[in-house]
Amino acid sequence: MQQRTLGPFEVSAIGFGCMSLSHGYGPGPDEDSAIRLLNQALDAGHTLLDTAALYGYGQNESLLGKAVMHRRDEFVLASKCGIFRNATGEREINGRPEVLKKTCEDSLRRLKTEVIDLYYLHRWDKQVPIEESVGALADLVDAGKIRALGLSEVSAQTLRRAHAEHPISAVQSEYSLWTREPEIAVLQACKDIGAALVAFSPLARGFLTGSLENPQQLAENDLRRSMPRFSSQNYPANLKLLDEYQRIAREAGCSMGQLALAWLLAQDEHVIPIPGTGNSAHLQENSQGAGIELSPELLHRLDDLINPRTVQGARYNAATLLEIDTERF
Repeated sequence: MQQRTLGPFEVSAIGFGCMSLSHGYGPGPDEDSAIRLLNQALDAGHTLLDTAALYGYGQNESLLGKAVMHRRDEFVLASKCGIFRNATGEREINGRPEVLKKTCEDSLRRLKTEVIDLYYLHRWDKQVPIEESVGALADLVDAGKIRALGLSEVSAQTLRRAHAEHPISAVQSEYSLWTREPEIAVLQACKDIGAALVAFSPLARGFLTGSLENPQQLAENDLRRSMPRFSSQNYPANLKLLDEYQRIAREAGCSMGQLALAWLLAQDEHVIPIPGTGNSAHLQENSQGAGIELSPELLHRLDDLINPRTVQGARYNAATLLEIDTERF
């Protein structure tokens, strides 16, 4: 697979997002299947594995610790801090330095490794100056426990403040044909400072694969049930966009999912999508998306078809929108 630069690392142009193996989209695969899938991801050439303390409240990190640490020199390991389950069992955003440092120690133990290559602040805790949180992570770099810093779901302004405190190697944001907010400012800000834009949910949480016809059939604990775009009011209108999208995929000679990944890779050299899946066939399909080149004409048609004007509904509900710092259309 072609390579792209992520801070001090060279990684596969398409990474592997591990969240769905333990978190977010209803029941994931059983442990043995998940272990096989993670090793298949490495075999397919994915050299960036992305997890977080939040995913399964530690279960995802523990899964990686069991599944792939015998192949530690084959991949760049990314994890995240700043969201965790507190003492009362509730999800909490907390960017205090002492909390971030403890979270890192817990992650290292679960991951069974001495160092995390790329460590993100999963959300900026707006009660704590970004400089304080980043300063704590810089201390972990000095201690040899992490190698590079990243931020997730931040604005260009917050990114520049953080980068002035310590170099930021990556910003992870939702980015796909139907989520274009990074194009407002963060995509260029990353390029200006030499950071990668790591695109999570590059397949629009399954929408751009064409496989999700009825969100009402999703598991009760699937996070998409709380997202306005997947509501019964908005999803039927969004679904109509896929007829022409499927035609474009046929013209490009690829699957709908591969088309979404190829579009992202064409946006700029510092964009690195991290699709996730619990399905071996989908994993292989996604890995081949890096080899697809789209003509300027097809890229223009895609931009005209799926964009902020044509997609119905916000990407998050009102409560979640308050938690993030990204620019909005």
